Amino acid sequence: MAPELRRPPLQADERTVIIGRLDLQRQILRWTCEGLSDADAHRSPIPTSPLMTITGLVSHMRWTEHMWLEVLFLCGDARRNPSFDESTDDADRRTDGRPLAELLAEYEAQCARGNEIAAEASLDDIGRHAGFHSGGANLRWMLIHLVEETGRHAGHADIVRELLDATKGHS
Repeated sequence: MAPELRRPPLQADERTVIIGRLDLQRQILRWTCEGLSDADAHRSPIPTSPLMTITGLVSHMRWTEHMWLEVLFLCGDARRNPSFDESTDDADRRTDGRPLAELLAEYEAQCARGNEIAAEASLDDIGRHAGFHSGGANLRWMLIHLVEETGRHAGHADIVRELLDATKGHS
């Protein structure tokens, strides 16, 4: 049975709507993982895309949240984030067989950290990492980008899940 999705109120301020929509997409991604075995979570049903796995998508989204809010917005250390590893393609999707539950816990913690960062800043505040062009975006832009990115990859996860075990997710 599908969980009741928490949507933002129909009448709300801009911050509540943006964070509410981001949280909704995060919730859909986590829900898509429910009941999936670790073996299936690491399996790609798409022969031409071996890293298109549920675990790869969850890991990618964890590091995407970190990149935008901790690195580009707060000017944190990019070396901690495999997204910036130019020596390995898609390093942020490589999970080395780590359990799905562990990756989801890390994603959950990163989402909570992202919401803390967003709550402490103005939507008009500009990113602090001058070393990257996108670091010059304001928080509003970054959060809306995260809504887009999370929604896109939640959709990928939904398709991967259906190909793995015929479980249909959010429609």
